[in-house]
Order: sequence, then C-alpha cells, then structure tokens
Amino acid sequence: MKITLKPLFDVELPAGFEEIIRSKLIGREVKTGETVEIDLLGKPLAFKAILTDPSPMKVSQNTRIEITRSEVKEITLEFSGEVREVLSFSKGLVVVLENEVRIYNWNGQKLYSREFEELKEVRVAEGKVVVVYGDKVTVIEP
Repeated sequence: MKITLKPLFDVELPAGFEEIIRSKLIGREVKTGETVEIDLLGKPLAFKAILTDPSPMKVSQNTRIEITRSEVKEITLEFSGEVREVLSFSKGLVVVLENEVRIYNWNGQKLYSREFEELKEVRVAEGKVVVVYGDKVTVIEP
C-alpha cells in the first residue's frame, strides 16, 4: 500500500518529511487524482495524489508515502468503432479502424483522418505513414 504525492507548492522538503505527511493523513481516505491538504504549523500544504495503490485507500501506519515532482500523464481516446491496430512513431500514434486511418500527436490531438476503400495495410517508416488500399499506396507525412 503506497501513496505517491506531488507538492502543489515550490519548497524543498526535508528528508523524512514523508513520515510527517503519513502522521497527518492517518485515518483519512485518499483517491488517485485528488488534492489532499495537511496542516503544518497553521499553514495548509496541498499535495496531489498522483497514485494511490489501491484507490481509494485509507491511510494507516503501514502506508508508504512517496514524494515526486513529476506527474503521470494519461490520455484516453475513444472511438465509435473497433480499433484494428495502433502504430506508434516519433510524431504520435496511428490508429487504424475498419476502413479509416487517423493520426494523433502525443497529446491526443487529431492531425489527420481519412477513410480508405479496401484498406489493406498501414505501416510507419521514418516519420511517415504508408497506407495500402485497393491498388493504391498513399504516403502521409504529418
């Protein structure tokens, strides 16, 4: 059982500060993604719970507390049809649907979308996307 917290303030925390945080959070329920505050010397200190394993978790004396300055980023893309294939390359992702090719950057923004009749194959090479359909080949450079 552990909680990874990101301070929402810009102060260097001393070694062993995790023990102080745990003592302030004991008995509280913490969920991944929520902001938790602890009161220290009359001042509220805010932390974002980057990860609680499990989530939600009731903090106990056995809960391991970790402090991080980075944050995990998660992007979920939803499609109305089934995803046939996903290819990654330096500029992002290529999502192949039934007869459509979509290209997204690493932030999830759509860069390209086109339907192809008789879509056979999609490949990625040297930052370009190659689409084979019917008796044609199209090269896309996003």
